[in-house]
Amino acid sequence: MSISITDYELDYDTHSLYRVDFFDDYITTLVTHTPSKVKSWINKTRYLHRYRLHKLIIGLDVEWRPSFSNGVNNPVATLQLCVGHRCLIFQLLHTPGIPSRLFNFLADPDFTFVGVGIKDDVRKLYLEYGLAVRRFVDLRELEARRYGWSVQRNIGLKDMAADVLGQEFEKPKTITMSHWDNPSLSLAQIKYACIDAFVSFEIGRALRAAK
Repeated sequence: MSISITDYELDYDTHSLYRVDFFDDYITTLVTHTPSKVKSWINKTRYLHRYRLHKLIIGLDVEWRPSFSNGVNNPVATLQLCVGHRCLIFQLLHTPGIPSRLFNFLADPDFTFVGVGIKDDVRKLYLEYGLAVRRFVDLRELEARRYGWSVQRNIGLKDMAADVLGQEFEKPKTITMSHWDNPSLSLAQIKYACIDAFVSFEIGRALRAAK
């Protein structure tokens, strides 16, 4: 199967680790609510990409439980970050605290965070958690710049992945609208969240490389 997920079945309360296979790529995915694990992931990311920190691209996405009531806006439950073949799914809603290392990572002026509709995600992160993303760009804007278009396409991540990467995948509505506030995420949710962040990273990298 082109897209799958494997649980490494670690016996820890602090975090879980998975392998998500996406066509010819695989992404090591950390799911955690523990601040120290987030700090370790960031430290390793900085080390692995130490020679390109001045131009680092990071895929960013968030998920929250949908609301079907007028005036009710549920807070962000998970923050997904992806660089290369490593993804972090941070369960913000269940963490005892947000590490300063994450605040600094998101605020680094040398990093560019990318995603489709990222402006709204960034706004929610700031309003709900005080997490300020210093530099970010919508992938649709990046695409328009790359090809010299005066108007951005009104396109979602799935269709953009098919156009830019030549990779087609499904985004099941049942997962999109699922309970992202659950303390224990399902394998389907983890796979979905990882792929969104990874594909955002890959599209951003492809569009930047084509400049």
